[in-house]
Amino acid sequence: MDCNLQFILGLLCLLVVLISNPASGFKSEEFRKCNQAPFCKEARARKPGTSKAHVSEISLKDGSVRAKLLSFSETDEPAGALILLLTVYREGILRIRVKEENEPPSGKRRFEVPDVLVTGLEDRRLWIQRVSTENGVTVFYLAAGHEVVLQHSPFQIHVRKGSEQLVSFNSKGLFHFEQLRQKREGENWEETFRSHTDSRPHGPQSVSFDVSFHKAEHVYGIPEHATRLALKPTRGTEEYSEPYRLFNLDVFEYLEESPFGLYGSIPFMLSHNQDRTTGFFWLNAAEMLIDVLAPGWDKEVDNEEKTAASSIDTQWITESGPLDAFLFVGPTPKDVVKQYTSVTGTTTIPQYFATAYHQCRWNYKDEADVKHVDSKFDEFDIPYDVIWLDIEHTDGKKYFTWDPILFPNPEEMQKKIASKGRHMVTIVDPHIKRDDGYWVHKEATEEGYYVKDVQGRDYDGWCWPGSSSYLDMVNPAIRSWWADKFSLSSYKGSTPILYIWNDMNEPSVFNGPEASMPRDNLHYGGVENRDIHNAYGYYFHMASAEGLLRRGDANDRPFVLSRAFFAGTQRVGPVWTGDNTADWDHLRASVPMILTLGLTGIAFTGADVGGFFGNPDSELLTRWYQLGAFYPFFRAHAHLDTKRREPWLFGEPYTSLIRNAIDTRYALLPYYYTLFKEASTTGVPVMRPLWMEFPKDASTYAMDDEFMVGQGLLVRGIYAEGISVESVYLPGDEPWYHFETGAEYAGGHHYKMPVTLESILVFQKSGTIIPRKDRHRRSSTQTEKDPFTLVVALNTAKQAEGELYIDDGKSYDFEKGAFIHRKFIFSKGRLTSSSLHGQDNSRKGFSSSSLVDRIIILGLKPEESIGKHRALVESVNQKIDVERGPTILRRGAALNAVVIRMPNVAIADDWSIQLL
Repeated sequence: MDCNLQFILGLLCLLVVLISNPASGFKSEEFRKCNQAPFCKEARARKPGTSKAHVSEISLKDGSVRAKLLSFSETDEPAGALILLLTVYREGILRIRVKEENEPPSGKRRFEVPDVLVTGLEDRRLWIQRVSTENGVTVFYLAAGHEVVLQHSPFQIHVRKGSEQLVSFNSKGLFHFEQLRQKREGENWEETFRSHTDSRPHGPQSVSFDVSFHKAEHVYGIPEHATRLALKPTRGTEEYSEPYRLFNLDVFEYLEESPFGLYGSIPFMLSHNQDRTTGFFWLNAAEMLIDVLAPGWDKEVDNEEKTAASSIDTQWITESGPLDAFLFVGPTPKDVVKQYTSVTGTTTIPQYFATAYHQCRWNYKDEADVKHVDSKFDEFDIPYDVIWLDIEHTDGKKYFTWDPILFPNPEEMQKKIASKGRHMVTIVDPHIKRDDGYWVHKEATEEGYYVKDVQGRDYDGWCWPGSSSYLDMVNPAIRSWWADKFSLSSYKGSTPILYIWNDMNEPSVFNGPEASMPRDNLHYGGVENRDIHNAYGYYFHMASAEGLLRRGDANDRPFVLSRAFFAGTQRVGPVWTGDNTADWDHLRASVPMILTLGLTGIAFTGADVGGFFGNPDSELLTRWYQLGAFYPFFRAHAHLDTKRREPWLFGEPYTSLIRNAIDTRYALLPYYYTLFKEASTTGVPVMRPLWMEFPKDASTYAMDDEFMVGQGLLVRGIYAEGISVESVYLPGDEPWYHFETGAEYAGGHHYKMPVTLESILVFQKSGTIIPRKDRHRRSSTQTEKDPFTLVVALNTAKQAEGELYIDDGKSYDFEKGAFIHRKFIFSKGRLTSSSLHGQDNSRKGFSSSSLVDRIIILGLKPEESIGKHRALVESVNQKIDVERGPTILRRGAALNAVVIRMPNVAIADDWSIQLL
């Protein structure tokens, strides 16, 4: 390329970046609002009862209920017949599908999103054997005690238990299905937003309907938004005027407390009350907007409806795509999450190192900088497992390359990191630099692998490298080609300890409409971007993870972090909440954002500790580490223009406080890994809202400043500067124990807790046993053979139980039975360990030499004598001394703890220890 031309292009790229500069903050006018999108504006304008659809010709076909669904236009003219299919799956799942009966005139079919539903889902179908039809209503079996009621005219679907309605579809009559058709004479289908025109070649094709959650007190879910956990109404109140938007976008300095859509989209909502949790999922990757309707949201709703405040109505609107939805009947919060993840998949167990602490910024500038940061962690005795490199490590922002001046010896750099048991992550984004000398671009161009514009040319947009094109990841063959780029022979300078980060994969296009790809761009099979937009990042993430599976030892679990996500992402890898800001509001917002992701299937997630934009002061940074140590994904990250903020740079006492927070996470890694095992099998998240563990406690339903880590730990963050007293609610009717001191608190009460900068407000639930590894190490891999501490928190019945899961932390051998899974039970003064692995107790090649070297028992009061303070290790008939507090639990004295030191029982064996 001519040097002058290259220079000019470079300046143009810089101009584009400056125009999009994050420092300018969030600019709402750059993003489309509902009244600027005709499909949304029209749907919101419809009155209840507008839908005059009705069903007929009901029959059973292949075990599903099939019916003809006749809809009408708003002028009462027949709009053409649709086909309604209702399918039932085990565990109380109803699937609702609506399709055009006849092929559209253009031959275009609605795009059905592939690779989201789990393999084998159809094997779990319950074949509907018979239906009962009487008085315009068809009823059939869903689950024990549950029925589906299909009302013929007007068309409605209700799920009920006995006479109690649980969830309804179209009970407000807002169903609208714009069928694909030919353009009428003089009709203009184009739409313009700001300087961008969308050709809309297939015209209007929106779908909308209402879903009612009966007797619900709150609804949750539909990430990603920076909102409270319990979703607020968007119509019928003055607080929000916009619906919740699901449209994956690169949003600079997003607003806290806004329904505006961010980087990912999961169209799954849960409702909850004291007796029932239900859920609704719509498998559609087009732009979607969801209104939560306040009682009396429309003046034409009758008085009876206005007073039904315990029910929550919602309206779902999408620009295009299919109507393929699932209803989940619960009844518990965990049941609904299990049902949803049985459809879309559960979180894959991450490698052990990935659950530890990650150190990142944009950018560690060269190999010397990496070496310096790595050595400083050792100098200040702070553990970490992963150091990350952002885009500046590449040669001219060309992925799979290294800057030859700044990173001339990447393999040697990684080997030095690996020698300490640590790992490295590099960034690989979807924008491919349009440089004829760049081998990835050359191959993609020759093979026709790029997304096309509406004229059928390779789409050319602007991102960090300047002029860029975007791979068509909807095509499985292109995903396979991309996966091969991660091989050690292809990705020169990479090693087996190098893992990947997918950013900007919404996709982000600086000069595109709403800083993204045009809706009329074309993907594999002629699919428009409007139909696949929200799943593009999911497919890119999927292809990158497949690349790590293929390289070297294919038995290693991949680690690929993604910013964009969709339903099913949990099967691929972790996500984070994107480009947050170093302020107290964003620290506070991180909790409901992570909780919501967990409720919607993605258990491995976190927020940038310290905030991506801006410069946190020492107190904010310390509080963020104290909270972030309990995120499922624990990473510090910062923008290029921020001041350096590695943990030692703020001096004492802050260095020690941050070290203590990170140490706490490392001590709890066995507990977190066990929770990831649970998430992988049940879908239940690692980080949970309080109401998931206490579903009957109404005071927890809107609470999102506290959260549970598993069943055992309650965490209350501190979200304001200079706090000396903080309120904490401890639910339930059993005691809680302060995590650091062992102090006991009764459940079911609010407490005003004095706090200092050293305080971490964490409490262990009574009746639980939490495994820890307390020896200080500089990385998680160095803890493999370390002994365990078991913290036994007794309830009022003097009982407790817990689990521990261990495998090699790296491979898929656990799928062949190579793991240890223990159950601990304390009852009647005896602590026992037994296998959950199976009857043969075989570990199929995996073993652990680790011992239990300390057992801490909380909740035995002084008047509850334990005789001569001895314990019997029954498997070897050996008596050992027992100590009664005070003892150091974490960093405080537990006055009433009972401590059994050095019982020297193997963590992998069956054993019992009896207090004498």
